[in-house]
Amino acid sequence: MKETLLQEAQTALHHPSTEPEFPADKPLRIGFVSLGCPKNLVDSEVMMGLLDHAGARITNDPESADVLVVNTCSFIDSAKQESVDTILEMARYKTHGKARKLIVAGCLVERYRNEIQKNIPEVDAVVGTGELENILAAAGVTPRPRVQSPFTILTTVVATGSHPAAATPSAPAIITSPSSVSRPEGDLRESQGRFSRHEWDGAQPALPQYLYDENTPRLRATASSSAYIKIAEGCDHPCSFCVIPNLRGKFRSRRFESVIAEAHQLVAQGVQEITLIGQDTTCYGEDFGLKDGLAQLLDSLAKVDGLRWLRFLYAYPNKITGRLLETIARHDNICKYLDVPLQHAAGNVLKRMKRGANADIFLKTLEKVRAAVPGIALRTSFIVGFPGETEQDFAELMDFVREAKFDWMGAFSYSDEDGSKSFHLGEKVPQKLIEQRKRTLMRLQKSISKKAKQEWVGQQFDLLVENESEETPLLWEGRTQFHAPEIDGKVYINDFGSLETLEPGRFYKAQITEAHDYDVVARIVSPAL
Repeated sequence: MKETLLQEAQTALHHPSTEPEFPADKPLRIGFVSLGCPKNLVDSEVMMGLLDHAGARITNDPESADVLVVNTCSFIDSAKQESVDTILEMARYKTHGKARKLIVAGCLVERYRNEIQKNIPEVDAVVGTGELENILAAAGVTPRPRVQSPFTILTTVVATGSHPAAATPSAPAIITSPSSVSRPEGDLRESQGRFSRHEWDGAQPALPQYLYDENTPRLRATASSSAYIKIAEGCDHPCSFCVIPNLRGKFRSRRFESVIAEAHQLVAQGVQEITLIGQDTTCYGEDFGLKDGLAQLLDSLAKVDGLRWLRFLYAYPNKITGRLLETIARHDNICKYLDVPLQHAAGNVLKRMKRGANADIFLKTLEKVRAAVPGIALRTSFIVGFPGETEQDFAELMDFVREAKFDWMGAFSYSDEDGSKSFHLGEKVPQKLIEQRKRTLMRLQKSISKKAKQEWVGQQFDLLVENESEETPLLWEGRTQFHAPEIDGKVYINDFGSLETLEPGRFYKAQITEAHDYDVVARIVSPAL
């Protein structure tokens, strides 16, 4: 985001209203807006849990909120713009409505801590990615003593107002992991200036260190049947286009036993699908000295009784080991799904990205994955228009996509991020050409996807039914194990078979009857066993 975004925000609002004291005889109502990735969503759930545990009430109605919180994303320019727009939108509930406090949290704070309050005076406090517990003081809520045993996740969708008692999981067999220390790669890259924030005016020099644990209150905003578990935070990779390490800090894993305990707790509360998330989950446990730590973790989690689906996001290509693939293949409840953000396929572009490898190496990796886990769904994402990307580079990327035949693929237009190494590279690709290449790439993927989805017609799958379609009440939506939450295509259900109605969060057996570019249509055959 250019500085002018926050400067323009300075004139976008009227003067803030005078703040009266909050009523002492009733709990504060706090509204949350969470932007960006699932990792950011978990941060929001933790902050909501901390506030709820301290006696506040969470609402999704900004008009009724006493305090509003915007948890921001700062990954690329479009995400920053969305964050600023949302802050301004929520600020109007303060200048023209009931809200008396506006708090900004998340990645935008790490980058523009001083500028946010300077240029948007309606903002009362900021909370960075490593300061989640500061949300209590920022909101004016007095913390209560933590419940230490056994676990204090509170499961509720935002604004329901329900607070069921936490269930107690049976004590799992766990591997005890030591306190986290830095990976050698992280220490090396820190010495090389990878995490430097000196050029960011107002940024705190200390990197974020925070990790929630098994004793942290959490209010889930996902459907009752599905949940995310953040198993690691930060990143040590040197990717030249990315500022996430500067925003989130060095890579650090949660304790092994903490993750296992949280999984048991979630399943005891009715969760059937768990998605493990982190900037690079395949590095999990390396800071503990664990070899193939993610494979060990998956092996233990797959044995949690009642866990129907288990998946993880994201896999760094050179961290996909034989043991990891064998673990995915061996357990029926580990989804046959792998998200490997490759970023490009041309060797010289990948070199400038500080990623390494090339199309031939990637094809061999994909061949190994498909041989080890037959039928696995593969997802990737690419950056189009990286500085210096030539027509030949782009043609090589197109050829690679044709040959790789990914089940799912996303493409991002290169965003020139101040603070990234690529910001200082020459040979910028014109924006018009970037968008043209992106459209060309996605047209190719659409044809690949359409052909692949047509092969699904007639096949039967276990289907997790989510809800009525937002498009029409005549259709319901669901996902197979080959669909990660919120990012892949949809399964539309137009025939309930012998059933009168469907129950959200329940598994059914379904048969695919139609295929479209990315989505498919299904009929219910029977409730899944």
